[in-house]
Amino acid sequence: MTEATVAELSHLARRVRAHVIRMASGGGCFIGASLSCADLLVHLYARVLNVSPARQDDPQRDYLLLSKGHDVPALYGTLSELGWFSPERLANHLSLQEHIYWHPNRQIPGIEFHSGSLGHLLSVGIGIALDLKLCETNNRVFVVLGDGEMNEGSVWEALLVAAAQKLDNLVVVIDRNGFQANVATEDLVPLEPLAAKLSAFGWHTIDVDGHDFGAMDNAFNRLHSPGRPTAVVAHTQRGKGIASLEGRADRWFVKLSPTEVESMLEELNGMGAATLSSQPLVVR
Repeated sequence: MTEATVAELSHLARRVRAHVIRMASGGGCFIGASLSCADLLVHLYARVLNVSPARQDDPQRDYLLLSKGHDVPALYGTLSELGWFSPERLANHLSLQEHIYWHPNRQIPGIEFHSGSLGHLLSVGIGIALDLKLCETNNRVFVVLGDGEMNEGSVWEALLVAAAQKLDNLVVVIDRNGFQANVATEDLVPLEPLAAKLSAFGWHTIDVDGHDFGAMDNAFNRLHSPGRPTAVVAHTQRGKGIASLEGRADRWFVKLSPTEVESMLEELNGMGAATLSSQPLVVR
């Protein structure tokens, strides 16, 4: 990956984070975990997934399911920046006249499945992956899980089933930001050694820095393992990009005033709100 590509992806991720911050005004949003998975979603859509806003219903497309549905501001921001729908629609977040709210909604272009209740979408992803196998297609299914979501028993049952069915067209991406709501995961129900547990369940497992685009490029180029589903454990930081939010247990959901929005936009990697809002869209 070239330095220019890394710079372009980093800029796109900053713009996505700016959208997340703006969506934290009014009724608020789950800002901490949305910021932690912004780089992951940007990388997946820009570098990995076989999807395009020009062919949304392409039967050969890859599927992405956001199981940690409360982080949908990052997904909305990514899709809008990459041309799936106008970024101006994000200003209507939580409006009764709009479908953009706290969890993924299939009324929004690019959203494949509704989600909200944690622990459900890996099972949905398995169903899609099984169907694709039966149809003998090359599509892939990506399911983005939260690490706190890994406390759901349904997730571990699904992990066993996916391995038993040899679903090598299924990829789980775990946003390992270390928190479940306002508690550290290791203080509630410890997950470690997470990668070893996933491997013991029959999964091809990869660890990666979820904020390093070069490392993610290398990791996602090593996804396929014949006869085994793949789990990518992406180590991230809650609130990434906003120093005053990073790693804070108490800032998982916030409601920002207009003044606070402007202040956080200025804080975002040292860039002012006007600078962020004036840059051209990055479309691939």
